[in-house]
Amino acid sequence: MVKTCTPDAANRTAAGRADTLAEAIVRAQDVTFAVDGRELVTGISFALYPGEVVALVGPNGAGKSTMLSLLSGDVAPTRGTIEIVGVEAGAWKSGPLARQRSVMLQHNSSNFAFSVKEAVHMGRLPWNVDVYRDEELVAEAITDSDLHGFEARDITTLSGGEAARVSYARTKAQTTPIIFLDEPTAALDLRHQESLLRSVKRLSGQGAAVIVVLHDLNLALRYAERVLVFGDGRLVADGPPSEALSEDLVEEVYGQRVRRIEAEGVESPILIPV
Repeated sequence: MVKTCTPDAANRTAAGRADTLAEAIVRAQDVTFAVDGRELVTGISFALYPGEVVALVGPNGAGKSTMLSLLSGDVAPTRGTIEIVGVEAGAWKSGPLARQRSVMLQHNSSNFAFSVKEAVHMGRLPWNVDVYRDEELVAEAITDSDLHGFEARDITTLSGGEAARVSYARTKAQTTPIIFLDEPTAALDLRHQESLLRSVKRLSGQGAAVIVVLHDLNLALRYAERVLVFGDGRLVADGPPSEALSEDLVEEVYGQRVRRIEAEGVESPILIPV
């Protein structure tokens, strides 16, 4: 049985960092969230630091998206606390909160016929208008998301993958120090999965704290500095990908045997189902 991480253990294993909780930009402390008496996440504690990409992984129904909603302040915990930049999440007003954290949701469809450029421009709404700076950031996000030439397209006509790229571009254009991404690669083809996660790495390199929900464990191994593994609503591992995603733990949490191999010319290990 994999032991659930305690708060102290979670902080000690945060990718080998020597950081203290005082330096955390987001902190969850003993967080539980229940609906109709059923706990979706239970007793979760960890901290998120500037300049790191943290992958949140686990099987369907493990509590990943629920945890992201709690961290972003969209829902309040039943017990425990979430702090964003040292302030309890529920104490933030919407405008200031939108300047601290951006959120890309799983579902990216829209019933309104905005253009791609208009949709990306919505990421600038929390900020005071600066026409030239806004245009620069929107153009950069569009280019970074491989949407050049799509600017005038009606977003209701886009494919699922194209809509996901627009959603990521809007999130990027929001230019927040904390970024939450819920399964951003789910609808993307191989090239755009890699492109998006390279962009995420660049943002963390510029100091952003990024937490991203992923189903592809090999993407987590390649792009995250740290992995949080959820199972049945509990945090069962928190550490560097090569440690957190061991063969034994993956089999226990997912109910699927895997082999971890080292491939020539590939920097990170690869997990293969067996």
